[in-house]
Parts: sequence; C-alpha cells; structure tokens
Amino acid sequence: MQKQTARTSEFNAALAQVASERGLDPQVVMETIKQAILAAFKKDHPDQYNEEGEYDVTLDIVSGEAHIFEIKGKKKTDITPPGFGRIAAQTAKQVILQRVREAEKTNILGEYEKRMGTLVNGMILRFAGSEIVVDIGKTEAIMPVSEQTPSENYRINAKMMFYMDSIRDGFKGREVVVSRAHPNLISELFKREVPEVNSGSVVIKAIARDAGIRTKIAVWSNQNGVDPVGSCVGQKGVRVQAVISEVNGEKIDIIPYSENSEQFVANALAPAAGAVVKIDTKKGIADVTVPDDQLSLAIGRDGQNAKLAGKLTGFHINVKSVTTNDQ
Repeated sequence: MQKQTARTSEFNAALAQVASERGLDPQVVMETIKQAILAAFKKDHPDQYNEEGEYDVTLDIVSGEAHIFEIKGKKKTDITPPGFGRIAAQTAKQVILQRVREAEKTNILGEYEKRMGTLVNGMILRFAGSEIVVDIGKTEAIMPVSEQTPSENYRINAKMMFYMDSIRDGFKGREVVVSRAHPNLISELFKREVPEVNSGSVVIKAIARDAGIRTKIAVWSNQNGVDPVGSCVGQKGVRVQAVISEVNGEKIDIIPYSENSEQFVANALAPAAGAVVKIDTKKGIADVTVPDDQLSLAIGRDGQNAKLAGKLTGFHINVKSVTTNDQ
C-alpha cells in the first residue's frame, strides 16, 4: 500500500509540475503519455500488436496505472501484459520529463526571442564543425561560420559580446543564432557606450561593415548643441576606443550624415578630404574627384574605403584624382 501511495504521489507531483509550472494542458500531457505507452507496448510485445487493430489506452490520473484495450467492434478486451505497469510508469515518467524539457526550452527561447537585435554576453563552449556553440546564460546559441569574423581567434572558454541575430530551426529544434560579424554589433556597442545614442538624441543613420577590418557609421542629430560625431568619439576618444577594443582593433570611421547626397558621399570617403562629388541619381552612381595626394586614402587598400563608402551611402562610387580627371 505504501509503494502504491508513493507511486501515486510521484505521478501526481510530476503531472502537476508540468501542468502548473510549465503552462501545459494536463489533458495534452495525458494523451501524449498514452501514445507513448502504446508505442512501448508495440515495441515490447510485437506478437500481441496488430498493425491494423484498434487500441485504447486508459491512464488513471490518480494512481498512474495504465491498461491497454484491443477494440473489435463493440467489444473491448484488456490485453495489458503482466508486469506492464512498471514499463508504463517508466514511460510516463520519461514523457513527463521530456515535456518539462520541451516546455523549458520553449519558454527560454521565448525570452531570447524578445531580445533579438540586442547584445548578450557569452562564452565559447565548443566547436561543432565549422559552427561555434556559445553559452549565453539560460541556453546555448550557435554562431555559424557566416557570422564569424575571419580575423578573430575563437578559443574555448573565451568570453565576449555577441549580437543576437535570429532563431533558426536546427537539427535539435529551434536555436538562437548569435553573431560577431553583423553590422548591428557595432551600432549596439555604440548604444551601450554612448548615452546620446541610447537616448535617441544621436541617431546612427547608416552603417557599413567589413567585419574585423573596418566599419563606417553615419551619425546625425536634430538637437541643438549635440555634436553627433563628438558624442560617439567621446572625450579623448574614450567611447569609440571602448567599441574598438570590443571588436579587437577593427577600424571605425564615424561620419556626419547629410541629407545632401553629394556632401554625404564626400563625408563617407573619410579619411580622404577635398572630394568633389557629382551624382547620377537615376543610375545610382557617384563620380568623385579628389586631390592627387588623397587618391589612395579615398580608394583604400584593395578599394575597401570606396566600397564601404558606397555601402554606407547607397551609391556606386567612382574615384579619380584631379590629374587623371584633367587628362
């Protein structure tokens, strides 16, 4: 009698835990358990199971005792094998625990889903092929190779900041995807370091990034007395340096945004100065002329500066020197 009472208490407690704490419908859990018990019967007693037969499983919600019935017409026959109660109880427990894990994972993913587009502290746990598994607190996240910065050296137990990009369907169900290469990692770091960006008095209007090498951000403010570039740089460069340190020395150009397209393109080509810009709006092309000594700066190594300026402004930028233009 004591064993039956103990089993009853355990079953009720487990079922109550799933139903109340995890927000699951008790009836749904019961039906899931019944299906699992029937599957266990089919596996362990194939000689008694008929694929074309009709079966019913009863599960006593008080005692947890299960019975299997075969239905033929209006007749129901109890075909529960001797000792099957123990197997049924184990199956019920496994199903309940599985439901608990599923519910916990769903709730945790729901929490992180609300935080997409923000930063999260994480620690690298292991490598799964080309992907990296990251501990972000309540769950593990995945950083695909496309979200990794090529110049960064990722090591197990390394702690760093990640951008929460999305939730994807993986082999083990839904999982959080984090990034170190996303352009918004930079904008979110500025939001963390610059109170004016966090409050909205300074707005990052555009961002272009070559992860690990260089980023350009265009900043703007419509509030008198607020210098958007100066706010992001900080006194003695302390704010921008904090962002640069977080991305391991990646260069960051902070550009003043302008609604005048020619001026915006000229600004975007920094550190080059003295650019004269002509824009063909229909073709989306900006023809730029710069002083001879500014040509290499405007183009950048492997054309990177001009390419990032193009991404930032939305124009295809052609750069020539004054001498070349005069010929």
